[in-house]
Amino acid sequence: MSGALAKGEFERLDFAPERCRRSLADFGTLLADRPELSERGDVLGFFKAHPDLSGFIGVYNGYLGTPDLVRHEYDLFGDFVCDVVVGDSRSGAFTFIEFEDARPNSVFDHSTGRATPPWSRRFERGFSQLVDWFWKLDDLKRTDDFTDRFGPGPIRATGVLVVGRREPLREREARRLRWRLDKVTVDSHHVFQVTYDDLFDDLRYRLEHRYPPGPPT
Repeated sequence: MSGALAKGEFERLDFAPERCRRSLADFGTLLADRPELSERGDVLGFFKAHPDLSGFIGVYNGYLGTPDLVRHEYDLFGDFVCDVVVGDSRSGAFTFIEFEDARPNSVFDHSTGRATPPWSRRFERGFSQLVDWFWKLDDLKRTDDFTDRFGPGPIRATGVLVVGRREPLREREARRLRWRLDKVTVDSHHVFQVTYDDLFDDLRYRLEHRYPPGPPT
């Protein structure tokens, strides 16, 4: 990993599955130790300290092979800041990641007392940020600045919103979240909306199948 970078530049990531596996175990410990997570105090610092795990979130993008570009707190053309952006320089695939907090009302607002609770402000705020990011990417896709950052030609972009924990969700709410994950796109870009527990399970499954652990030495 390199030192100080200019705005819009990426760090080169020499992705190592075993380092990612150890980081994933640390992530599991974090989830077990802390039922609630703050975005700034718990999440952002953890992923910045675990670049291989941050990079592996990029595989939610089906076009992304091996992540070799990563940047935390990525400046998006001076207007927005993405929590993490992961790229594959060979395929031109990029994943834009937004972390929110994990509290009882992070996904649905149960404080309203409604039988069908509304989506929380925190959830909608995170989703709206992804909408703005994709608008900005589309708005500047024919500029030199865009090409300097992401390479020539259209990029294959996917969004990931990570918010809340699975435990507070009732069965019907879990189905609502799953339906939204399956059905909602932004400008034809898929946007994955998952809890931190789903993120852990997804990454563990994908890591085991892409990079099966070798025999003990």
